[in-house]
Amino acid sequence: MAVTNLTYLRTITDGNKAIIREMIEMFLVQVPVFIQNMHKYYQDGNYLALGKEAHKAKSSLQIMGMTDLEAEMKTLLLKTIAGTDVESYPTCIKNFVSQCDIAVAELKTVMETL
Repeated sequence: MAVTNLTYLRTITDGNKAIIREMIEMFLVQVPVFIQNMHKYYQDGNYLALGKEAHKAKSSLQIMGMTDLEAEMKTLLLKTIAGTDVESYPTCIKNFVSQCDIAVAELKTVMETL
């Protein structure tokens, strides 16, 4: 099952393939940075920065139609602000990595058709 849904992206770009390609390329560049930062902030115990990184990732996830993961990142943000459920953070990060790995593969396939 696909983790991305490009309906929103196609709608906001009026189907402009050049813009779609640019947005996908931006996502492909951003994902490794998000992952690296999330791991670093968690390992450093900097949970507020972890939450801010999750917040930054949310808009990229929204554009790529990854609504479930977007909602999970919002939850992670709220947990980090409240300082609650710290033991769930690694699972959230692991899921983010897993879902983004799948998304990257899907989006690279899409890029071949643009």
